[in-house]
Amino acid sequence: MFQIRIHGRGGQGVVSGAEMLSVAAFIEGRHAQAFPSFGSERTGAPVVSFCRIGPTEIRVREPIVRPDALIVQDATLLHQVDVFGGLKDDGYALINSARTIDQLGLATLRDTLQADRLITVPATELAREHLGRPLPNAALLGAFAALTGVVTLDSVAAAIRSRFAGRVGDGNVAAAQAAFAVLQPQPEASRT
Repeated sequence: MFQIRIHGRGGQGVVSGAEMLSVAAFIEGRHAQAFPSFGSERTGAPVVSFCRIGPTEIRVREPIVRPDALIVQDATLLHQVDVFGGLKDDGYALINSARTIDQLGLATLRDTLQADRLITVPATELAREHLGRPLPNAALLGAFAALTGVVTLDSVAAAIRSRFAGRVGDGNVAAAQAAFAVLQPQPEASRT
């Protein structure tokens, strides 16, 4: 079973991001569950959401304390909340930021995580560009697909479209595709 913990702030789509990730797994024929954990239920308050993906029915229902992957939707949480707590040594960490790992003050994480599994992506900027709003969740799901290969970009796009219709769905899918491309750039020959 692959376990993902998503950290962000209220209003950033943390809960809907976990739900869309679980739908992407369902689309691929796997079992999944998604659920949030709220503290103070207000916009801007720290929020954590969880997603489990597996080949068989998932019976466990408690919060994820040993995640295989982290998605951090708001980099301001990095030094306020223990977002990396319990992350497996071979785990993935995807952080929404236009800054580098060193610029975020996280260089010491390279001592425990593989460099290619500790990644930043400018998801908020991509969301603004493609959606017109600073909601990074869909873009981060595209980046998650590229980073981990746990779900495909096509499944992420289908999950987004099942949640959002019309222009909002199109914008979110475009943001997810752009974030995927940041981590999985096309070879030069296929760009022409």
